[in-house]
Amino acid sequence: MTRSHTPKSLAVLLRARMHPDSIPSPPPAPSPPASPEPDPSARPAAASSVRHWLHASIGAASPPPAALECFSDGYRSLDRGGRHEILRSLATDYDVPRARVRDLMRQYVSVSATGEGGGEQPGAEREEGGAASALYRMERGLRDALRPKYAGFLEAMNAQPGGLKLLAVIRADLLALLGEENAPVLRALDGYLKEKLVTWLSPAALALHQITWDDPASLLEKIVAYEAVHPIRNLIDLKRRLGVGRRCFGYFHPAIPGEPLIFIEVALLKDMATSIQVNIVWMISFNKWVLYSTSLHLMFSCHIRKFCWMSLQSLNVKLNVHCFTQYRQPRPGLSGINLGKFLLKRVIDMLRKDMPSVQIFATLSPIPGFMQWLLAKLASQIKLAETEMQEGNLIEGASSTFRESILFPEEEKMIHSAIDQINGKQGIELLQDILKSSQWVKSDKLSAALKSPLMRLCTRY
Repeated sequence: MTRSHTPKSLAVLLRARMHPDSIPSPPPAPSPPASPEPDPSARPAAASSVRHWLHASIGAASPPPAALECFSDGYRSLDRGGRHEILRSLATDYDVPRARVRDLMRQYVSVSATGEGGGEQPGAEREEGGAASALYRMERGLRDALRPKYAGFLEAMNAQPGGLKLLAVIRADLLALLGEENAPVLRALDGYLKEKLVTWLSPAALALHQITWDDPASLLEKIVAYEAVHPIRNLIDLKRRLGVGRRCFGYFHPAIPGEPLIFIEVALLKDMATSIQVNIVWMISFNKWVLYSTSLHLMFSCHIRKFCWMSLQSLNVKLNVHCFTQYRQPRPGLSGINLGKFLLKRVIDMLRKDMPSVQIFATLSPIPGFMQWLLAKLASQIKLAETEMQEGNLIEGASSTFRESILFPEEEKMIHSAIDQINGKQGIELLQDILKSSQWVKSDKLSAALKSPLMRLCTRY
């Protein structure tokens, strides 16, 4: 390792979260004298102080930066219960002023009815009339009144240094609170905050950066810390994932410097991967050119993806597949904000410019919820078939409009031929039993029989 990389290596070693080695831990330091139990009234007092700064920020026409900063520092210092208390106050006390909305609606309906009673008039004359001007004024007032009181506070917090990161923390706490209290007022706050985060984190506001070994150690430390699926075990592993034949790209926001909102690692493979195990084999076989842990991560709060690019002719070994894998959200604050597809499109464009020989891109991704959907579909169809058998509809040639052909006849034959003991069961019943057992992944015969129906049903899902 060169001298210029030594400080970075030491920093990453000292600060990054690595897998523990078999080195004995040092003896524990002597415990300090036990401190007195904290006053139970301490947290409510802190929460009331934060609530004071919240009111000062929302009550002002233009929230003062000092009040926003005090609220930010105070909110971060609160425990889980204190944060939930503040969120309930934010959602309930600063919601849409519905009494004002009702008054404006009554006035609007009254003026609108008066204008309509005047009979048909040319458009130009109606626009010049006082009733039309009053309607426009009331419509503007209605639009303003329908905005919740916390709207200006959230927008001002976003403009505050460090505010965007705090808003992601607030939404993470809000989602946790919604898991306990699914109240409409909390859902309304979450929906509004999510809409604003989608706007503030639009791809146009993000900068794409290729992450390399020459980047600051603090950034590399975050890559190590957020790589939870295929953990980075040591400096050699980290450098290999950023080395020759590999790429790592991240989206950065100006308000959160030095911390990627989302990043993706890229791998080269000889053939298109069909499973994670295939990638491991290729990593062992072509270690110089293949990066396995190709992970796409959304930092502030998804699912797993794997992409491939084909035919990189600049290498001596014919490697046909470039793999992008998984994006995750270690923090839930940005859950539901889809930055992954935008990052993938940008990265693919960059790779095509960098390597024109890249022609084909593919994905190898888990499909969240597919298995639950399919098992529920099979169960409903099996129950429906049993009901029809009891009522004799099948004998008469009639069937329910809710009956679906889950399996094609040739697919059902393949499943029957792959199973030794059928016990008089139909194809959908056998498919349900196979999927519930999860043993079919270990059988080449069953896997081949299920490949066609599962791919077709997954496309439908």
